[in-house]
Amino acid sequence: MLTFDAIIPAGGVIDPEFATQVGTHNKALIRFDDKTILERTIDSLRGTGRVGRVVLAGSDEVRASEASKAADIVVPSGHSGPSSILNGLKTLLEQPNPPQKVVVVTSDLPFLTSKLLTDFIDSCPKDVDLCLPLITKSEYQARFPHSSSTFISMKDDTWTAGNVYLIDVQALQKSMPHLEQIFLVRKSKVGMAKLLGPVFLYKFLRKQLTVPMVEAKLKQILNCTGAPVLNCAPELAYDIDAKDDYEYAMKFIGGQFHAQQ
Repeated sequence: MLTFDAIIPAGGVIDPEFATQVGTHNKALIRFDDKTILERTIDSLRGTGRVGRVVLAGSDEVRASEASKAADIVVPSGHSGPSSILNGLKTLLEQPNPPQKVVVVTSDLPFLTSKLLTDFIDSCPKDVDLCLPLITKSEYQARFPHSSSTFISMKDDTWTAGNVYLIDVQALQKSMPHLEQIFLVRKSKVGMAKLLGPVFLYKFLRKQLTVPMVEAKLKQILNCTGAPVLNCAPELAYDIDAKDDYEYAMKFIGGQFHAQQ
Protein backbone atom coordinates (compact mmCIF):
# COMPACT_ATOMS: atom_id res chain seq x y z
CA MET A 1 0.00 0.00 0.00
CA LEU A 2 1.37 3.39 -1.01
CA THR A 3 1.89 6.04 1.64
CA PHE A 4 2.35 9.77 1.14
CA ASP A 5 3.76 12.57 3.23
CA ALA A 6 1.27 15.34 4.01
CA ILE A 7 1.47 19.13 4.13
CA ILE A 8 -0.97 21.30 6.09
CA PRO A 9 -0.88 25.02 5.22
CA ALA A 10 -2.11 26.82 8.35
CA GLY A 11 -1.48 30.52 7.96
CA GLY A 12 -5.07 31.61 7.35
CA VAL A 13 -6.33 34.37 9.66
CA ILE A 14 -9.85 35.59 10.37
CA ASP A 15 -11.33 39.04 10.94
CA PRO A 16 -11.07 40.65 14.41
CA GLU A 17 -14.77 40.27 15.33
CA PHE A 18 -14.74 36.58 14.46
CA ALA A 19 -11.41 36.13 16.28
CA THR A 20 -12.87 37.61 19.46
CA GLN A 21 -15.78 35.16 19.27
CA VAL A 22 -13.63 32.03 18.87
CA GLY A 23 -10.58 33.13 20.90
CA THR A 24 -7.99 32.82 18.13
CA HIS A 25 -6.84 34.72 15.06
CA ASN A 26 -6.09 31.56 13.08
CA LYS A 27 -8.66 29.29 11.43
CA ALA A 28 -6.67 26.17 12.27
CA LEU A 29 -7.03 26.80 16.02
CA ILE A 30 -10.82 27.18 16.08
CA ARG A 31 -12.28 24.57 18.43
CA PHE A 32 -15.13 22.13 17.85
CA ASP A 33 -15.98 19.72 20.66
CA ASP A 34 -12.77 20.52 22.58
CA LYS A 35 -10.50 19.87 19.58
CA THR A 36 -9.01 22.41 17.24
CA ILE A 37 -9.52 21.95 13.51
CA LEU A 38 -5.75 21.44 13.29
CA GLU A 39 -5.88 18.55 15.77
CA ARG A 40 -8.79 17.03 13.87
CA THR A 41 -6.84 17.35 10.61
CA ILE A 42 -3.70 15.69 11.93
CA ASP A 43 -5.74 12.92 13.60
CA SER A 44 -7.57 12.33 10.32
CA LEU A 45 -4.32 12.09 8.38
CA ARG A 46 -2.79 9.67 10.91
CA GLY A 47 -5.90 7.50 10.85
CA THR A 48 -5.81 6.86 7.11
CA GLY A 49 -2.87 4.49 7.19
CA ARG A 50 -1.85 6.21 3.92
CA VAL A 51 0.19 9.06 5.41
CA GLY A 52 3.81 9.12 6.59
CA ARG A 53 5.32 12.41 7.74
CA VAL A 54 3.02 15.34 8.50
CA VAL A 55 4.44 18.81 7.84
CA LEU A 56 2.70 21.85 9.31
CA ALA A 57 3.34 25.27 7.76
CA GLY A 58 1.84 27.61 10.35
CA SER A 59 1.70 31.17 11.58
CA ASP A 60 3.46 32.18 14.80
CA GLU A 61 0.28 31.48 16.75
CA VAL A 62 -0.14 28.04 15.22
CA ARG A 63 3.50 27.04 15.69
CA ALA A 64 3.32 28.01 19.36
CA SER A 65 0.14 26.00 19.96
CA GLU A 66 -0.11 22.66 21.72
CA ALA A 67 -1.81 21.26 18.61
CA SER A 68 1.32 21.79 16.51
CA LYS A 69 3.22 19.19 18.55
CA ALA A 70 1.32 16.41 16.77
CA ALA A 71 3.04 17.25 13.47
CA ASP A 72 6.39 15.69 12.57
CA ILE A 73 7.84 18.89 11.08
CA VAL A 74 6.76 22.49 11.75
CA VAL A 75 7.81 25.38 9.50
CA PRO A 76 6.67 29.01 9.11
CA SER A 77 3.73 29.72 6.84
CA GLY A 78 4.22 31.82 3.73
CA HIS A 79 2.37 34.88 2.44
CA SER A 80 -0.30 32.69 0.82
CA GLY A 81 -1.62 29.15 0.79
CA PRO A 82 0.62 28.05 -2.12
CA SER A 83 3.74 29.64 -0.58
CA SER A 84 3.00 27.88 2.72
CA ILE A 85 2.75 24.58 0.85
CA LEU A 86 6.07 25.34 -0.85
CA ASN A 87 7.72 26.05 2.54
CA GLY A 88 6.57 22.66 3.76
CA LEU A 89 7.67 20.94 0.57
CA LYS A 90 11.17 22.44 0.64
CA THR A 91 11.69 21.07 4.13
CA LEU A 92 10.36 17.65 3.17
CA LEU A 93 12.73 17.44 0.21
CA GLU A 94 15.67 17.98 2.57
CA GLN A 95 14.68 14.88 4.59
CA PRO A 96 15.80 11.30 3.93
CA ASN A 97 13.55 9.51 1.43
CA PRO A 98 12.02 12.65 -0.10
CA PRO A 99 8.47 12.15 -1.40
CA GLN A 100 7.36 11.83 -5.01
CA LYS A 101 3.77 12.79 -4.20
CA VAL A 102 2.25 14.63 -1.27
CA VAL A 103 -1.21 14.99 0.23
CA VAL A 104 -2.14 18.61 0.88
CA VAL A 105 -4.99 19.34 3.29
CA THR A 106 -6.10 22.81 4.32
CA SER A 107 -6.52 23.48 8.03
CA ASP A 108 -10.11 24.77 7.99
CA LEU A 109 -12.17 21.60 7.39
CA PRO A 110 -14.18 20.95 10.59
CA PHE A 111 -15.89 17.78 9.35
CA LEU A 112 -12.83 15.97 8.01
CA THR A 113 -12.40 12.29 8.99
CA SER A 114 -9.88 9.55 8.27
CA LYS A 115 -12.41 7.59 6.21
CA LEU A 116 -13.23 10.54 3.96
CA LEU A 117 -9.53 11.17 3.37
CA THR A 118 -8.85 7.49 2.72
CA ASP A 119 -11.71 7.26 0.24
CA PHE A 120 -10.36 10.28 -1.64
CA ILE A 121 -6.75 9.07 -1.72
CA ASP A 122 -7.75 5.59 -2.85
CA SER A 123 -9.95 7.06 -5.62
CA CYS A 124 -7.14 9.15 -7.14
CA PRO A 125 -5.81 7.89 -10.49
CA LYS A 126 -2.21 6.80 -10.06
CA ASP A 127 -0.92 8.22 -13.36
CA VAL A 128 -1.82 11.91 -13.00
CA ASP A 129 0.05 14.78 -11.35
CA LEU A 130 -2.79 16.54 -9.56
CA CYS A 131 -6.03 15.14 -8.13
CA LEU A 132 -8.72 17.14 -6.36
CA PRO A 133 -12.29 16.41 -5.27
CA LEU A 134 -15.25 17.87 -7.17
CA ILE A 135 -18.68 17.91 -5.53
CA THR A 136 -21.93 18.85 -7.21
CA LYS A 137 -24.08 21.60 -5.76
CA SER A 138 -26.90 19.13 -5.17
CA GLU A 139 -24.60 16.74 -3.29
CA TYR A 140 -23.21 19.58 -1.17
CA GLN A 141 -26.58 21.09 -0.31
CA ALA A 142 -28.06 17.70 0.48
CA ARG A 143 -25.36 17.24 3.09
CA PHE A 144 -25.30 20.84 4.32
CA PRO A 145 -28.75 22.33 3.67
CA HIS A 146 -29.11 26.12 3.90
CA SER A 147 -25.33 26.60 3.88
CA SER A 148 -23.33 28.63 1.39
CA SER A 149 -20.35 27.85 -0.80
CA THR A 150 -18.77 29.02 -4.06
CA PHE A 151 -20.28 27.07 -6.94
CA ILE A 152 -19.33 27.12 -10.61
CA SER A 153 -22.18 26.52 -13.06
CA MET A 154 -21.14 24.58 -16.14
CA LYS A 155 -22.86 22.74 -18.92
CA ASP A 156 -22.63 19.33 -17.22
CA ASP A 157 -23.55 20.44 -13.65
CA THR A 158 -22.84 22.99 -10.92
CA TRP A 159 -19.73 22.25 -8.90
CA THR A 160 -17.60 23.17 -5.93
CA ALA A 161 -14.07 21.95 -5.25
CA GLY A 162 -12.74 20.30 -2.12
CA ASN A 163 -9.69 21.37 -0.14
CA VAL A 164 -7.72 18.13 -0.25
CA TYR A 165 -5.19 17.37 -2.98
CA LEU A 166 -2.82 14.60 -4.04
CA ILE A 167 0.03 16.22 -5.98
CA ASP A 168 3.19 15.09 -7.73
CA VAL A 169 6.14 16.94 -6.18
CA GLN A 170 7.87 17.91 -9.44
CA ALA A 171 4.60 19.12 -10.94
CA LEU A 172 3.90 21.16 -7.81
CA GLN A 173 7.26 22.90 -8.03
CA LYS A 174 6.85 23.72 -11.72
CA SER A 175 3.31 25.02 -11.40
CA MET A 176 3.77 27.11 -8.23
CA PRO A 177 3.77 30.57 -9.96
CA HIS A 178 0.49 29.71 -11.70
CA LEU A 179 -0.99 28.28 -8.50
CA GLU A 180 -0.30 31.61 -6.80
CA GLN A 181 -2.40 33.36 -9.46
CA ILE A 182 -5.20 30.82 -9.11
CA PHE A 183 -5.13 31.18 -5.31
CA LEU A 184 -5.66 34.94 -5.55
CA VAL A 185 -8.89 34.56 -7.57
CA ARG A 186 -10.09 31.23 -6.15
CA LYS A 187 -13.24 32.73 -4.58
CA SER A 188 -14.22 34.70 -7.72
CA LYS A 189 -16.03 32.88 -10.51
CA VAL A 190 -15.34 35.61 -13.07
CA GLY A 191 -11.79 36.14 -11.81
CA MET A 192 -11.03 32.46 -12.31
CA ALA A 193 -12.56 32.47 -15.77
CA LYS A 194 -10.59 35.60 -16.76
CA LEU A 195 -7.38 33.93 -15.66
CA LEU A 196 -8.14 31.07 -18.01
CA GLY A 197 -8.61 33.38 -21.03
CA PRO A 198 -11.29 35.31 -22.98
CA VAL A 199 -12.66 32.29 -24.86
CA PHE A 200 -12.92 30.45 -21.59
CA LEU A 201 -14.64 33.45 -20.00
CA TYR A 202 -17.16 33.60 -22.86
CA LYS A 203 -17.97 29.90 -22.50
CA PHE A 204 -18.22 30.30 -18.73
CA LEU A 205 -20.70 33.16 -19.00
CA ARG A 206 -22.73 31.16 -21.55
CA LYS A 207 -22.59 28.09 -19.28
CA GLN A 208 -20.99 26.08 -22.07
CA LEU A 209 -18.06 24.75 -20.04
CA THR A 210 -17.70 21.14 -18.97
CA VAL A 211 -15.37 19.52 -16.44
CA PRO A 212 -13.19 17.98 -19.21
CA MET A 213 -12.76 21.46 -20.77
CA VAL A 214 -11.56 22.88 -17.45
CA GLU A 215 -9.27 19.88 -16.97
CA ALA A 216 -7.70 20.41 -20.41
CA LYS A 217 -7.22 24.17 -19.83
CA LEU A 218 -5.57 23.67 -16.45
CA LYS A 219 -3.26 21.08 -17.99
CA GLN A 220 -2.23 23.67 -20.58
CA ILE A 221 -1.63 26.39 -17.97
CA LEU A 222 0.03 24.30 -15.27
CA ASN A 223 1.92 22.00 -17.65
CA CYS A 224 0.89 18.95 -15.70
CA THR A 225 -1.81 16.30 -15.84
CA GLY A 226 -4.79 16.52 -13.54
CA ALA A 227 -8.00 14.73 -12.77
CA PRO A 228 -11.10 15.57 -10.77
CA VAL A 229 -12.21 12.91 -8.32
CA LEU A 230 -15.99 12.72 -8.43
CA ASN A 231 -18.47 11.39 -5.86
CA CYS A 232 -16.35 12.69 -2.99
CA ALA A 233 -17.79 13.61 0.38
CA PRO A 234 -19.10 17.20 0.68
CA GLU A 235 -17.21 17.42 3.99
CA LEU A 236 -14.03 17.83 1.93
CA ALA A 237 -15.40 21.17 0.68
CA TYR A 238 -16.97 22.63 3.84
CA ASP A 239 -14.39 25.12 5.12
CA ILE A 240 -14.43 27.84 7.74
CA ASP A 241 -13.76 31.19 6.10
CA ALA A 242 -16.02 33.47 8.13
CA LYS A 243 -18.25 33.79 11.17
CA ASP A 244 -21.30 32.49 9.29
CA ASP A 245 -19.46 29.28 8.34
CA TYR A 246 -18.50 28.71 11.97
CA GLU A 247 -21.98 29.37 13.34
CA TYR A 248 -23.54 27.05 10.76
CA ALA A 249 -21.03 24.32 11.64
CA MET A 250 -21.83 24.67 15.35
CA LYS A 251 -25.55 24.37 14.63
CA PHE A 252 -24.93 21.40 12.33
CA ILE A 253 -22.94 19.61 15.03
CA GLY A 254 -25.74 20.41 17.46
CA GLY A 255 -28.27 18.73 15.17
CA GLN A 256 -30.15 21.86 14.11
CA PHE A 257 -29.63 21.00 10.43
CA HIS A 258 -30.14 17.54 9.00
CA ALA A 259 -28.88 16.15 5.71
CA GLN A 260 -31.60 15.61 3.14
CA GLN A 261 -32.52 12.04 2.41
